[in-house]
Amino acid sequence: MKNKIIVFVLFLILSNTASANVTLPNIFSDNMVLQRNSEVIIWGFANPQEEVVVTPSWNNQEYKVKASNQAKWELNIPTPKEGGPYTIIIKGYNEIVLKNILIGEVWICSGQSNMEMNASWGIENGDEAVKNAMNPNIRFFLVPKLTAMTPQNNISGTWTECSPETMKYFSAVGYFFGKRLQEELKNVPIGLISSNWGGTPAEIWMPEEVIQNDAVLLEAAKTRKEESYGPNQPGRAFNAMIYPLTKLKIAGALWYQGESNVGSAVYDKTLSALIISWRKLWNYDFPFYFVQIAPYKYGEDHFGGAIIRDAQRKVLQEVPNTGMVMTSDISPIDDIHPKDKKSVGIRLANLALANTYKTNTALVNGPLYKAITVEKNKIIVAFDYADGLYFKDKKADLFEVAGSDNVFYKAAAVIKNNAVIVQSDKVRAPVKVRYAWKNTDQGSLFNKANLPASSFITE
Repeated sequence: MKNKIIVFVLFLILSNTASANVTLPNIFSDNMVLQRNSEVIIWGFANPQEEVVVTPSWNNQEYKVKASNQAKWELNIPTPKEGGPYTIIIKGYNEIVLKNILIGEVWICSGQSNMEMNASWGIENGDEAVKNAMNPNIRFFLVPKLTAMTPQNNISGTWTECSPETMKYFSAVGYFFGKRLQEELKNVPIGLISSNWGGTPAEIWMPEEVIQNDAVLLEAAKTRKEESYGPNQPGRAFNAMIYPLTKLKIAGALWYQGESNVGSAVYDKTLSALIISWRKLWNYDFPFYFVQIAPYKYGEDHFGGAIIRDAQRKVLQEVPNTGMVMTSDISPIDDIHPKDKKSVGIRLANLALANTYKTNTALVNGPLYKAITVEKNKIIVAFDYADGLYFKDKKADLFEVAGSDNVFYKAAAVIKNNAVIVQSDKVRAPVKVRYAWKNTDQGSLFNKANLPASSFITE
């Protein structure tokens, strides 16, 4: 009897050892895209001191490491130029083979509902886009909505090839961005990770301690109301939906959010903190391209939407390697989910192609406020990206000026030498200018690329 017990105990020990298999986080699956021309981290879990051997088929070299006493392991592995499909073999006590792996460009697409919005919601020309979406060189990873009190080390999900069935339920902005990128980069594979949640404020998408350690951000976060459709507590989506990705080498991030922060007076500080905190965790100042929120009737008794648009404009000046897409010309004021997602995706891609990939030399930015010069009763407004300034439909009625009393009056505006000269009979000594400062103001000032100018107010 005693011998039987010993044998049984040994059997249990051996069974446990054998079942302590090497496992991978879900971000590593068949069909994934890894960042090209880079050094990527591949990581996972195993028995403490278990030797893990990773062999990618692009160079057939073996990379070895022993799991730590925390049952974790990671390896740095060089990736070649774009290509595939490849396999990756991971061996410990067991063996995992990842198949159909491509090497290309990996982007994270995050934010709230306008980034989440997919063709099944009803986008412009959506049926046609879905029908033509067969593209195995674009891959999707859709992160489910999850919350956590602390940073997590895994997420649910798996990589899929782009097809009419998968594209229909993936971020439309992300898809059109990836499609344009791929066309311009001559068929480089594109990996898109969609991690977003409709109706959520920016505070839930960054580490909680970033907000707790900043009195201004903390005060703003306290004004977030509890909502039935999503979390409002700092860090909750970040912990579950962004942190598990922070070891993954990416080309950059796309961000479309801000509607749920309307009412905040410090959104520029909030968004800047989010970008900086992400880059710190990724240990890399990757490009961060975002979409300026569209005009919408938030209520005419306040300027909350215009204030957020201006805050987003300020982030461009405050945080390097960022870019912003304006949407005031492609968005109806009565729909908080504008249906033209293709234009948004293409404009984001044009920013990346110009600034990140250096393949696009065209003008890709709308006019951005630069400076003012006061000349008696007139103010001359200078813009960056001002080539070919014009007023669409000859409407020049979105500029206002104010004197030292800070009371704004509608101003007449004319374009001269790619600058705008504004004046009002009611303001003899103007000191401030603002443009498109109502929540519903759709842009009327454009440049030669037919891109609209951003809302702004001078300090």
